[in-house]
Amino acid sequence: MDNLTVFTEFLLMDVTASRELQVLQGVLFLAIYLGALTGNLVTVTVIVTDTRLHSPMYFFISNVALLDLGSISVVVPKAVVNSMTGRKTISLAECAMQIFLFTMFAAVELALLVVMSYDRYVAICHPLHYGLIITPSLCSQATAGSWTTSLVYSAVHTVALFRLPFTKTNVIQQYFCDVPQILGISSSDVQFSEFVIIALSVCIFLVCFAFMFVSYFNIFSTVLKTRSVEARNKAISTCTPQLAILLLVLFSEIVAVLGPIAKKPSLRNLLTAMFYSMVPPFVNPIIYCLRNREINAALRRMFNRFSEFPFKVFLD
Repeated sequence: MDNLTVFTEFLLMDVTASRELQVLQGVLFLAIYLGALTGNLVTVTVIVTDTRLHSPMYFFISNVALLDLGSISVVVPKAVVNSMTGRKTISLAECAMQIFLFTMFAAVELALLVVMSYDRYVAICHPLHYGLIITPSLCSQATAGSWTTSLVYSAVHTVALFRLPFTKTNVIQQYFCDVPQILGISSSDVQFSEFVIIALSVCIFLVCFAFMFVSYFNIFSTVLKTRSVEARNKAISTCTPQLAILLLVLFSEIVAVLGPIAKKPSLRNLLTAMFYSMVPPFVNPIIYCLRNREINAALRRMFNRFSEFPFKVFLD
């Protein structure tokens, strides 16, 4: 026990030792981060400023945009700084905070996607009762419940991972603190308790997936029976982006949880981590802007207001 080393910081590994490629990686990460930052902030701004989008569906969409902004901000800025400066270390507290926040944002987003599927189910399958069922108080309670349960889950998850000191190694074969990597260097007691938590998480995930599958199955069954082409197109335009984002988030979380644990840095490992940590926050605003007609119209109105503003100032 006297020779046992307790690590208080971790060493993050890069794919390459070349400083030029590390800087290039940092520039790529920065470009993706700025793109995600811009897209999600524009989404939130459009929904908040346009009164035509003040409905439960867009309230949840704005929350998802804020969650995407938070999840990518947990990982990428630190990775950019490390790539640019050549640093590879992260403290134990920073690592625990990364895992806590990233897990919490992912859990809240999954919960909100479940709520959004129910919102669309009521709106399309029971439109006459929509105003009675989906009320502002229900939206607030669903959001608060999603945050509260995700906060508790993430806290339990993080405490289980970091409750015992790390003595095996402090090398993480990744550019950020990843749950599988931390689990791989944990003690056997931590691994057992974490596997129990993961098993329970998978059961909850399957229940959420089954609920969303039933909701969207009923939605598209109702849409296909609709005779009005305009109503059908409107329903599809509001459901398709949510379904696309749902599939992207679910697939990325499956890759994050069930993907192979890297034993050494590799390009494949880097791309896999980028897929589930950066792609959803970057792509989600693009999907909404391309597929949702109401957000497209709101964006055009906002850009028209901004383009007319200088002329009004000049004329005044």
